[in-house]
Amino acid sequence: MAKETTQTSIFDSTPDSQMYEYKLSVEKVQTELLQYGLTSNQSKVFIYLGKYGAKTAPEVCRALKLPRTETYHLLSALQNKGIVSATFQHPIQFTALPLDKAIWILVNSEKERVKTLEQMEEGLSKLWQDIPAFDSIHDEVDEKFQMLQGSNQIHSKITEMTDSYNDEFLILGSEKDYLKLYHGDFLESFVKSKQQFRLLSACSEKTAYIFDDLERKNIKKLSADIENHLYALS
Repeated sequence: MAKETTQTSIFDSTPDSQMYEYKLSVEKVQTELLQYGLTSNQSKVFIYLGKYGAKTAPEVCRALKLPRTETYHLLSALQNKGIVSATFQHPIQFTALPLDKAIWILVNSEKERVKTLEQMEEGLSKLWQDIPAFDSIHDEVDEKFQMLQGSNQIHSKITEMTDSYNDEFLILGSEKDYLKLYHGDFLESFVKSKQQFRLLSACSEKTAYIFDDLERKNIKKLSADIENHLYALS
């Protein structure tokens, strides 16, 4: 029986090797692909096929040091996502789509999934209304303050405020808070909003770019004393 040849890839690069710089870039790409719904190992296989060309399942398995069964599952999952294809030859070889086409497919797949969820809302709401409330004691809560945790809750609340509130509202935040809102695209809600709003900001001149798309008359700089209290709470 022939001895299997040990295969290596850029994923095996060590800090003292010439390939290590590329490995760091590959890891960044791998992290970004997680945002498109790929698991860590799915993105690893996709990158490997994209940079090393067509490979058989055993070659992928050996090069990436993955369990045999998991390798086949990963390749199958990537095929189902439409970003990896297989040949009809023997042995079967797998190839990855160019990155731009793969991203296009993944993004459009997510759009279709969201559209389907939106279409399900009416039927789901009807089912929900058909179920009676079993809690006979239900006190109305006068909501004054609300604790929000996670980007989904924060984004949802901001959208609700900019879409439906008639009165002026104020937002107070530290520089760190506004940077998070900026990088999360949450401030776009204010760009499109027709409501009156004012943002009380502790941002320095370095981060003033955060408000470039907003009217500066709606942005007010906080005093140094208040800024210090905000940073202490951050």
